[in-house]
Amino acid sequence: MGNKEYTPVTIGKDPDQDAWLTAFFLENHIDPFAYPYKVGTVEQVEFMVYLENDERYFPCSEKTFDAIMSRNAHQFLQQQYQYVYDKVMELVNAFIESAYDRAFLTALIRIKYEHEIETSLIIPSRLEKRLCKIFLSRTHIENPYSQEKQHENRQAHNLLQSDTFKKAINHIDGAFKDIDTFSLHSLRKKIKEIELQRLLTVLCAQDMWRSKKMKTPSVEECKTIFDSPITGNGLARLMDLIHTQKSKILWLTDDSGSVMVDIAIAKFLAELGHIVILAVKETPFFKKVSLTDTRTDPVLARELEPSHFIYEKTISKNRLVQRLKQDEDIYVVSDSTKETLNLLLVSTTFARIFKEVDYVVSRGHEQKRRLIQTHFQFTRDIINISVEENTPKEKQLSITFKPRHPDFINFSHKDLEDRANRIIDQMKAAKAKNMTVMFYSGIIGSIPGKIDVAKKIMTEFIDHLKQQYPDLFIINPSTYYEPGMDADDLMYMWEIVQTSNYIDIWRFQTTEDITAGFALMKQKVPPEWIGKDATYSTGCTKEMRIAQKALETNPEMQIIGPSLDKFMRRDEYGVGSMYDQRLADG
Repeated sequence: MGNKEYTPVTIGKDPDQDAWLTAFFLENHIDPFAYPYKVGTVEQVEFMVYLENDERYFPCSEKTFDAIMSRNAHQFLQQQYQYVYDKVMELVNAFIESAYDRAFLTALIRIKYEHEIETSLIIPSRLEKRLCKIFLSRTHIENPYSQEKQHENRQAHNLLQSDTFKKAINHIDGAFKDIDTFSLHSLRKKIKEIELQRLLTVLCAQDMWRSKKMKTPSVEECKTIFDSPITGNGLARLMDLIHTQKSKILWLTDDSGSVMVDIAIAKFLAELGHIVILAVKETPFFKKVSLTDTRTDPVLARELEPSHFIYEKTISKNRLVQRLKQDEDIYVVSDSTKETLNLLLVSTTFARIFKEVDYVVSRGHEQKRRLIQTHFQFTRDIINISVEENTPKEKQLSITFKPRHPDFINFSHKDLEDRANRIIDQMKAAKAKNMTVMFYSGIIGSIPGKIDVAKKIMTEFIDHLKQQYPDLFIINPSTYYEPGMDADDLMYMWEIVQTSNYIDIWRFQTTEDITAGFALMKQKVPPEWIGKDATYSTGCTKEMRIAQKALETNPEMQIIGPSLDKFMRRDEYGVGSMYDQRLADG
């Protein structure tokens, strides 16, 4: 687990330290304000990381971060930087045959390396990415380890499909010492527990698929693999999946070879009724499994052929939920990065998936450092599976569990659907009394920091309409917000309501409505509200699109407000927030 006594770096106390912290984010190209189209917003990061006390998330180990912030841990950082340099130089020496080209690349990478580490601000993993980019762009070798990865995947696949492995994994002798105490129901569950544990221990057999030529192990050798020790507090959590109903699992794959075991476990869990989303890298990155590999590696492509690929980078919550409700049980998604794990650079789709699942299973030591061995807590339960080497010939499996932050508020799909259905029931009841149903769309969070004012304006104006038109049933969205809800939750709930065909009038807030709202509060219109209307709200723009679609099945619905053409200036609302992302960039 992370260090519970860790003291987070806060801002506002020491200008010099604050500047160094800001420079850290800038130098590593992970500042959301400087790189708004590459780095996730704070709201998007909060889909995954539970941030407290205005702390900023950093995508590296605490030891590395502390070394950079202290400005005096040069020896530790130099060791980390040297490791990265040596790793990249292995690429040059292994794949560049021309002596001139090899000398040129070596000199070029060295120049870039010395420049990048000069301030000791760069995270080693970011340095690695930059040096790799030089190698790839200069050589045009898109996937240098492709042959080696395909070889390891093929050997791991052959192991899992061998007759001796299948015979060993189905071997009963010694598995049940007290079989008479089991009922048929409990026996079936126990069998599944044994099978899952045996599949997990196969990860300890990595030396087999990494060898140049794998010798198919005997039944007894397979049994020895199954006997690999398992440590940590996470095995019980994985075993819970055998006893629980349908869960959604985001599985962060690691290297080639072991990915075949990951897929075997995913298929096992899918047979139990769970949904598994396998996450891979966007493009090749050393031996990490990438989206490219899923297309170019024959063995990997064949094993994943029945899987459903999610290619969209900015899929909406509504579309994601509907996608995961399909009959598919294994999905593949890219995290959109070319690093081991950087939650600041993942795609909107990945961030939304992270928030929607029940468990995140991470693989390998590097992911363990970033998810388990850190003070940061997350919005989902985290499990890490890593192989530990006691000796070159003796390995054990370490499975660790980190619970999600206890204060994280999560609204399930069913909860949001139930809330929507309760509103629909109110609409039905109103129509049964011959009332006209109006849905009112207006600015809520489009002006950052003015949410309370926006809700007050809307409520005052709607109350005014109710007094003028007693037979009008008006839905005021601002009264349904609860702490912990973000724009994703609200839009998911409202789209169910808005497409129910019970709306008679859909009114979009006008400039006149806002002016009237302030007048009802006996206030002058503040400068930031002058000229504003629903077209300024990205959420309202999305709702206008929904309204146009609703007209197809509810042609009698009346739309009141600004003209349609004025709405199309807004795009997708900021992830987890209620305003257009571009508005935060200015």
